[in-house]
Amino acid sequence: MSEPGDYFSLRTLGTTGLRVTPLCVGTAALGDMPETFAYSVAEDDALAAIRETLDSAINFIDTAASYGDGESERRIGLVLRERGGIPEGFVVGTKADRDLTTGDFSGAQMRRSVERSLDLLGLDRLQLLHLHDPEHTTFDAITAPGGPLEVLLDLKDEGLIEHLGVAGGPIDQEIRYVETGCFEVVVTHNRYTLLNRSADPLLEIAAMRNVAVLNAAPYGSGILSRGPESYPRYAYQAASSEMVERARQLQATCDRYGIPLAAAALQFSLKDPRIVSTIVGASRPDRIEKTLVLAAFEIPDELWEELESVPSSSIDPETHRWN
Repeated sequence: MSEPGDYFSLRTLGTTGLRVTPLCVGTAALGDMPETFAYSVAEDDALAAIRETLDSAINFIDTAASYGDGESERRIGLVLRERGGIPEGFVVGTKADRDLTTGDFSGAQMRRSVERSLDLLGLDRLQLLHLHDPEHTTFDAITAPGGPLEVLLDLKDEGLIEHLGVAGGPIDQEIRYVETGCFEVVVTHNRYTLLNRSADPLLEIAAMRNVAVLNAAPYGSGILSRGPESYPRYAYQAASSEMVERARQLQATCDRYGIPLAAAALQFSLKDPRIVSTIVGASRPDRIEKTLVLAAFEIPDELWEELESVPSSSIDPETHRWN
């Protein structure tokens, strides 16, 4: 049987020394991004969700410069200022991004992005900073002299960044960055779920190199939490009829055991020893408690065995459309 209590003990985030909960609250939606999530999040709701996170059993929150073009960081910063800074034992991670208007992904842009994040969050240094979405340029451009990676390493030497990670999409590219030895943490999203396991090679390589894995979007952007009938989308795009059918099979199997599909989807990520923390998005304060409840469901081994019989895909959802 699963032991839910295992999901609430602090874990060490790779070589960083940071101690984090297996659950991390993702705040992309709190940046008010209706074009991505199909709904808006008012500032009052966002601030309430952030306060609820700080008061919960979760000690880890994730954001990015690109979430609402700084709006997510700004809202988090408002609450951190209310609290007099980051609460003791809490970890805030963010990401350095290209210029969303011009597409500039230079070393100079990385410095500007970090400096803006520090200002919006109201901090003098960042505990954890990820190079974000490097697929928007090339590996050679990222690693060139004076390029984004060199500048981020300089910022780390300057003490503005404590620990450096990489957060992106395509798995082959993520593996290439992990293999540089420059990153302590790697974030993958939508690629290790009950429906898609294309990130499995990344998890293996990261484990061998002692690079901590953060797994984001365990619900595949909503199909595994809202259900395939209510939300037939995966990774922010329309899901194929084949994927929707597999989601229905997962749903029916969970229904027979009286277990929410969302609980199984979440715990699929939480129970993998290669994953240090699972990033779950929250758009309202009540989502924090609901996530904790889903993590605490006792799931019988027999259900896991039946869920394993439903095929999953190893195709990267961004590099190939579902078919």
